[in-house]
Amino acid sequence: MIAADVMVSKVITVSPEASVKEVAEILLAKRISAVPVVDRDGRLLGIVSEGDLIHRIETGTERHRSWWLEIFAGKETLARDFVKSHARLATDVMTHPVITVTPETPLGELASLLERHRIKRVPVVRDGKLVGIVSRANLVQALVNLGKLGTPETTVADATLRDNLLAQLRHQAWWSNNVNIIVRGGDVELWGMVESGVERDAIRVAVETTPGVHKVSNNLGIETKPSAQ
Repeated sequence: MIAADVMVSKVITVSPEASVKEVAEILLAKRISAVPVVDRDGRLLGIVSEGDLIHRIETGTERHRSWWLEIFAGKETLARDFVKSHARLATDVMTHPVITVTPETPLGELASLLERHRIKRVPVVRDGKLVGIVSRANLVQALVNLGKLGTPETTVADATLRDNLLAQLRHQAWWSNNVNIIVRGGDVELWGMVESGVERDAIRVAVETTPGVHKVSNNLGIETKPSAQ
């Protein structure tokens, strides 16, 4: 799946001339945590999130640093904080440049991007123009929808299935050669010893998610480490 499959295409946006008050009202009224800022041609300029509005002079929540932190912060950081807390227009408080993806970005890459940058949503752009937005919630919704569709039954010969499982597992750094795999009619039995419960679970999950596997019987034991004398 790609970003275009899960993105919200009707995105609520504001102009760079929108007031901070208008932006706050939109966030509350639409129950969203951020809003993209676009120009008249639909080009993405930035994004204003709740985080950009929490330190405001109007509410008495502007950022106050101790004198020694101000020394280390530097003039540019202090000036940026002042603009964030005092400016009246979206163009001044928005975060930019913005991390973006294209409609063709794979969901795996998109999820890693959200996690790596610790962000909750990412705009989808084509040729600089905003065409959608994907949030963490959209990824969860995609998972639910896939579950509703179900997984088509796949029939694989037992010998072929066993070879596929072994080939897949041998590429994993945590794979243990002490594990034996028995396949009967698509049902898989796991026998042997592994070093930890985590390794046991990893092998089970790898087998469960392999096309052609119907059921997994996990009989793997955990090795007992000798106590230090």
